[in-house]
Order: sequence, then C-alpha cells, then structure tokens
Amino acid sequence: MNYASGFTPASRAAQLAETYHDLEPGITTEEHTSVAGRLIAKRDQGKMAFLVIRDATGDLQLFVRSNDLSEDEFAKAMSFGVGDWIYAEGIVLRTRRGELSIQPTRLELLSKAVRPLPEKYHGLTDIETRYRQRYVDLIVNPEVRDTFVTRFGIISAIRRYMDGQGYLEVETPMLHPIAGGAVARPFVTHHNTLDMPLYLRIAPELYLKRLLVGGFEKVYEINRSFRNEGMSPRHNPEFTMIEMYEAYGSMETMMGLAEGLITSVAQEMLGTLELTYQDEPISLASPWKRMTMDELVSTAISSKTNARREVSAHTDIGELRALCDEYEITYEKSHGTGKLLLELFEKLVEETLREPTFVYRYPAEVSPLSRRCDDDALYTDRFELFIAGREFANAFSELVDPVDQRERFEEQARAKDEGDVEAMSVDEDYLRAQEYGMPPAGGMGIGVDRLVMLLTDSASIRDVLLFPHMRPETGAQDAV
Repeated sequence: MNYASGFTPASRAAQLAETYHDLEPGITTEEHTSVAGRLIAKRDQGKMAFLVIRDATGDLQLFVRSNDLSEDEFAKAMSFGVGDWIYAEGIVLRTRRGELSIQPTRLELLSKAVRPLPEKYHGLTDIETRYRQRYVDLIVNPEVRDTFVTRFGIISAIRRYMDGQGYLEVETPMLHPIAGGAVARPFVTHHNTLDMPLYLRIAPELYLKRLLVGGFEKVYEINRSFRNEGMSPRHNPEFTMIEMYEAYGSMETMMGLAEGLITSVAQEMLGTLELTYQDEPISLASPWKRMTMDELVSTAISSKTNARREVSAHTDIGELRALCDEYEITYEKSHGTGKLLLELFEKLVEETLREPTFVYRYPAEVSPLSRRCDDDALYTDRFELFIAGREFANAFSELVDPVDQRERFEEQARAKDEGDVEAMSVDEDYLRAQEYGMPPAGGMGIGVDRLVMLLTDSASIRDVLLFPHMRPETGAQDAV
C-alpha cells in the first residue's frame, strides 16, 4: 500500500478540549478543523461508527456517519483497524451523550498497523516485554508516557535552576583517552585512525575541572555516562547525571546547592515537598540532616552490640576486618582502614537513611579527587546525599594540589596493577592543568535517573529510562 504524507493536522485533542469545554451536549458548531492520531478504539453501528484516536496530547472521538462520506470513503473508514494512524477533517460537535467529537467529511489512512496491539488494547503488563518493546508500552499504558513527560520536565527544571544560580552549561568529550573522574570500570573501544584505545566516559569531572583552570567559575553538564558494571533496579550501564563545579566553593557550598536544587525541582514538578515513595512517606522539607560516616557506623555497630563502640579510619585494621567478618562483608587484603570503614557503612547504614541525609567526612582512601580535611589527613571534605536508602549525590571540596593529586593517582594505579578494575590511572594532562593553578572549588554529581525515580514513585531505574539495556532476546518473538 502507499503510505500517505503531507497531512498536517490543524488541531490537537487537548487544544480542542480546552477551546470547547463549555460546548453543550447535542450542539454542532460551524467550526471545521483537522486532526490526526492513532486509532485506539472502534465501535461500528452499521451506518455510523465511533472511532477514538490518540495524539500526543490526549484522546478524541470521531463520529463517522455514512451520510457525510461517499460509499467508498465510508467503506474505507470501516476498514481501519485499531493501531492504524488516521487523519480526519470535519465539524466540531458534542454528542448527546456529552462526548466532544469531530464529524468527519474526509478520512485518510496515514499508516497501517500490521501487528495487532496487545489483548484488544487491555494493556501490556509483562515487565520484560514492556522494557524491551517500549514503543508498545507507550501506546497501551498512558501512565508510562506521563512518567517520561515528567522526566524531561525535571531535566528542564534542573537547567532553569542552575542557570538561575549563574552556572554555564557546557559540553565535554564522551570519548576519553584515559578513564577517569570516578572509581568505576569503563567500556573500552578503539579508534582506528589514531590506532589507540578510548574509553566511554565514566564521569565528566576531570574535563569540567580543566575549565576551572581555564577561568570559567561556574559550570555544569547534564551528561550521559557509562560504567561497565552490574545491572540492578538502581543501575544501568548508561545513565544520566548532572555534574557542576564552582570556583571558590566548597563541600558546604555543594550541600546548599544540592538541597536548593532538589527542593526547587520537586516543588515545581509536584507542588509539594511531602512525597510518597513506594508507599513510604518522604519529606524533602529543609533542613536536611548532616552526619559523619564515623558517627553513623559507630551508632549502627553500637545498636547491634548494645554497647557504645567507636570506629573510624584510625581503628586498628585487624579490628575492622573482624567487624567485616562478623557482618559477612567480603574485602580484599589490600583494603585499608578507610575502605573497610566504607564497606561497613554500605552494609550497616546506607539502607537505613530514609529522610534526606548528607553523610560527610569520607576516608581519603576512597576519595582520590577530594581535598583532605584540615584536621585529619585520613579524611576528606566529601559528602554523599542519601534519600530513601539510595545515594543521590556525591560532592566534595576539590583537591587542587597537583603533588597530592599525583600521589593519589599513583595509589590508584598501584591498585589497578594489583587487579582493581575500577581504579583510576594517572592522568598526566589533568596534572599538567592543575600545575598551571586550579582555584579552590566545590564540585558535585547528582544522579538524574534516581531523582526521576523518586519524583515519579518509580521502583526501578528501567521505569524511567525510555530504552533500558536488556539481555539479547534468545529467539524471535511474535507480537505481544
């Protein structure tokens, strides 16, 4: 068949509903317009038929009568199937039953659906099929489309907030000659012309901080990053985050920015800071809690032993290993006290942090890009933000000392040589940039996907990604 083109509708469903909201039942206007959309329901009553089409803004009924069309045109209209895309021109009316409708004087088939929609349009419920065939999911489950409309509204709101704070949105490379900016396992590819390996970025951090060296004072990037790691309801190999850096800022600056950004976006999108996430009430109202990692881990262990017990990065490594053994936490012999402390935090504390909580003073061992605390070199001015037991942001006062940074990179390189696939390499160009002088700064990354999950009450990251990564299909599948 020939697929039609050149039929641009003059009106949308939502626009017509707003324009004619006060049109009384049984009234036919003299207004002539055109509409287009996917046929989602059809009711044939002999000499007339009721067709419901859906466009990007909503649903609209077509009141098709044989008296208004030639015999061939009416027969063509009756041949339309659910799933077909159609175009209609006609008069606006409201039926006696109160349904706003178009009474067509012309109908055109724009595109034929050669696969039927699922179960006579009763819906698509199989989770894996929904993720794998998102295009069908969007057709038959309108609430899914609403989630993604909200997602992109959230991203727009983030941009408005950051622009309003005087930040400049920038773009940095997605292909890196050295995997850096975070402790994570990268995806590796090869550039044929240059005959060199390249890495899909695991974070834009080191490039954004180069811009601070160059004189930009406030920059951010809403970026796609890639990590060759496990998949879970919270993790996808490809994900979206926003990273921002502010010259003369600090960890404290970033705490204020995170709280301001998230509360502003939530208020704009939802009209409230009192949420329900997976049946659990969550309040985003300020002020948010601030607690050190040492405090939280010590409290967790004390509550389990019914006796006060203090642990920190200064605790004897044998004692920390014994605690990890007691709580069935696996670790490597190369892990120092800072890494063991983090492992205890992740096992005993992280899931318990339901209300927004800034956890700060992370060990230097697990924070290779963070500034050391003035009062204790084993710790850094770094925090992570947790809500509903999940990490939403990672931020710190930036390490700007090129000598200290080189030592941290070299520690990471040694760990990589010992088999740590997530450790960083030494980035000589970044060190050279720092040697030209980098201003003191605060920096932060916020997971956009997790923020969308929270604000749309979505249980899995796959619910907020249009096309989440899936295992390959084992065989050809029929229409759902």
